[in-house]
Amino acid sequence: MKKNRSCLSWLLLTLSILASILILAYVPVLAEGSFGAPSPYLSAWQRFSYSFTLVSQAGDLTTPIDPFGAEGLFVIESGESVSSITDRLEEAGLVRDAHTLRVYLLYTGLDTSVQAGTYRLSPAMTALEIASALQDATPAEVTFYILPGWRLEEVAAALPTSGLAIEPASFLAAAAGAEAVFLPLGAGAEGFCFPQAYTLPRNTNAGQLVSVLLQGFSAILTPDLQDAFTRQGLDIYAAVTLASMVEREAVVDEEKPMIASVFLNRLAIGMKLDSDPTVQYAIGYNPAQGTWWTNPLSLADLQVDSPFNTYRYNGLPPAPIGSPDLASLQAVGYPAQTPYYYFRARCDGSGLHAFAETFDEHKLNACP
Repeated sequence: MKKNRSCLSWLLLTLSILASILILAYVPVLAEGSFGAPSPYLSAWQRFSYSFTLVSQAGDLTTPIDPFGAEGLFVIESGESVSSITDRLEEAGLVRDAHTLRVYLLYTGLDTSVQAGTYRLSPAMTALEIASALQDATPAEVTFYILPGWRLEEVAAALPTSGLAIEPASFLAAAAGAEAVFLPLGAGAEGFCFPQAYTLPRNTNAGQLVSVLLQGFSAILTPDLQDAFTRQGLDIYAAVTLASMVEREAVVDEEKPMIASVFLNRLAIGMKLDSDPTVQYAIGYNPAQGTWWTNPLSLADLQVDSPFNTYRYNGLPPAPIGSPDLASLQAVGYPAQTPYYYFRARCDGSGLHAFAETFDEHKLNACP
């Protein structure tokens, strides 16, 4: 009887040892099948220990806390430890268990490549998805700025450093073929890329960018502003064209209604507008100065034969020369009421202008 009990004990011990060997061998296989290859820098014990945790707590990594959870910002500071990061993720309600996520990062070796930065994370993401997201701090969105007065080529030139994967030539082609209810057929988007900051998905294409910029203009084109243009005898396209000139002439917003009044007074009597920015637009890029806006203009420049040269041709140029901001558009819709037909830069370097009613007064405002 004692011999039988001894044999049974030996058998149970043997089975226990075999089971332990099978577990030791099989758990890492299960973990690798579910969570990928382990880091080559783990010890045998670490590999088993981490694998056991991952297999036994798999739901913590593969099940989101809230499938309908809202996205929010999560900031990782430079030099922050993985323990701190995972603890804060649990506190923020983004992962189920900080320890399990930490083990996963250690198991895969991803703990060494978590990047500092600002992330958009959601409880609808699994812990595995969050761990992957933390490997790339590159934001999914970029902020693209259009500055007041920019012509289309300047918008295009800003694209290579914007974070948007849009070729300048592709943007210019899309802008040239742009269509909108406020654009004459075939006019293109010049003047209507409303200047402001735009938050855009990084994968925005050229056509989508042009559409967003035109929507920016449409958003500020209120019925009241359109009525104001009409009272000045201008349709939308003519008003934007004139506002683009005001934008390039003015240095301070406060003078824009005065400058608009001068141009409108001239248009009313059929007088040439004599605007330097229209000549600069006609000349185009100046490689010596590295700018699209040649300054100063020479006498020869003022004679350039272009419909945009308002020193040679009466009336407004055929199209806007850049994108005006809201202050310039409002200056055209609600100009100052003045008797002035002339203005020139003051001699004090302030950027302000001296206005005159007659040419003789205008000459007296010249710098000595």
